[in-house]
Amino acid sequence: MKAIAVEPGAGEPVLVDRPRPEPDVGEALVRTLRVGVDGTDHEVIAGNHGDVPANEDQLVLGHEAVGVVEDPNGTALEVGQVVVPTVRRWPDGTDNEYFERGEPDMAPDGEYVERGIAGAHGFMAEYFTSPEEYLVPIPDDLAPLGFLVEPISISEKGIEHAVAARSAFEWNPDSALVLGNGSLGLLTLAMFEEVLEIDRTYCLGRRDRPDPTIDVVEKLGATYVDSRETPVPEIPAAYEAVDIVYEATGYPRHAFETVDVLAPNGVGILLGVPEPWEFDVDGGRLHREMVLHNKALVGSVNSHRGHFEAAVDTLAQLPDWFTDDLVTGVYDVSEFESAFDTGDDVVKTAVEFDRI
Repeated sequence: MKAIAVEPGAGEPVLVDRPRPEPDVGEALVRTLRVGVDGTDHEVIAGNHGDVPANEDQLVLGHEAVGVVEDPNGTALEVGQVVVPTVRRWPDGTDNEYFERGEPDMAPDGEYVERGIAGAHGFMAEYFTSPEEYLVPIPDDLAPLGFLVEPISISEKGIEHAVAARSAFEWNPDSALVLGNGSLGLLTLAMFEEVLEIDRTYCLGRRDRPDPTIDVVEKLGATYVDSRETPVPEIPAAYEAVDIVYEATGYPRHAFETVDVLAPNGVGILLGVPEPWEFDVDGGRLHREMVLHNKALVGSVNSHRGHFEAAVDTLAQLPDWFTDDLVTGVYDVSEFESAFDTGDDVVKTAVEFDRI
């Protein structure tokens, strides 16, 4: 079967032939429809994140997938059922309490593998297998956009944890700021606007007009903030302090600047994964700000099945125009290189293995 793989650090993915996998007991065989491409894929390709499976020199990419059950193999799934796979798995020969509780997203680093990212082959192939408990059914009409379920699930978890951090008192957020206007940032902004119905939303980026992401931001009814004109610490004076900050840039300073842009009782969600970088901060002032104004920061990574299920509901609520503008290219596997382009007009792309 055809698959798209990479030798981390090689700088570009390649099309390879691999044997079609055979499902083990408790696993189903899934025929892949589409697989999304995101920033994590580019980090893996560059060799800055992730790793190959043990005793192999290539990693099959892809963690944002949607497929159709080809062979249920004795599971409760049905032939032709559309499913989305979750990403984390137990490392071979181990077990841990996080997976046993259904909370693989809370497992510490080193106690999991991630398909298409770290230590386990991904879904960017014509077929893949997966245990039934890691396959989330979705409605047939969502199949063309099913590859968006995984990134939405990341935001579902981050928002859930932010709300939980404010659960000790009455908290009704009416303003939110998204740091980053990539595809994840835009999906989260759409969630704030269309699903959570937050009154005032902002999205920070560094792009010049005309730009498709700025068009999406403003069409959603949000305010675009150019960080070159209004850096994060100046946002409260230029606009307002906000109840929620969602950081999706991986720029280390933003983690600390988030504290200043939060309104009293606000919460910041940190999603970006930065490279090590030392710089000076006024730790005492930030500490004081968090204590005297009841602010909180939560870090979040990955997501579990419940977040995927919530993401399916969220995806169904997003307007058609938004997903049409967000997904700027779906490419047949024969043209897979185009899905990895990063031009100014690219927002979200996917590789298509089978026509829907």
